[in-house]
Amino acid sequence: MDTAIAVVPMGLGHLRQVLDLGHQVFDTTIKPYTSWSLTAVAEHLDSPDNACWVALDSDRVVGFVLGSMEFEHRDDWAYLEWIAVAPDMQGHGIARRLVNVCSEALFARGARHIVTDVEDRNSASAALMTSSGFVPAATVTLLVRPNPDASDDDAALPPITKRDLVRRGRLSIEHPLR
Repeated sequence: MDTAIAVVPMGLGHLRQVLDLGHQVFDTTIKPYTSWSLTAVAEHLDSPDNACWVALDSDRVVGFVLGSMEFEHRDDWAYLEWIAVAPDMQGHGIARRLVNVCSEALFARGARHIVTDVEDRNSASAALMTSSGFVPAATVTLLVRPNPDASDDDAALPPITKRDLVRRGRLSIEHPLR
């Protein structure tokens, strides 16, 4: 564990670096309903949950975690939605520290459970979450049926955010986003 790295609550001054680091490390094409954007970060930062943290090496954001007390329609379940560590800083225990501090904050806010999701090919994140006390609870397979009349250029699905689905009235217990 690198003790020179400070883990502090995320503030407005960290926003640009968090957004840039997310763009650097997240592949949102894997789950087409997930989108990494300024709105995604700002909504977390604007929540009263104290569940957004950054890892700092001097002034440089080298990792972050974004969590919230919002998971579907469960008021007592929290969501650890985004976590990232700069590629050159991975392997130093930063992600574990971020998971732990975010989890402690969410439990202190009243969470009975914390939910996260990991893409099945991301074995490093799956190992981190498992060793941090998360256990598999459900497996969801995204199935896609392409239009046989569409070209391959149309095959990529556009990202859809939770906010988009809520606005359209399409997010519910019967049709959860994650």
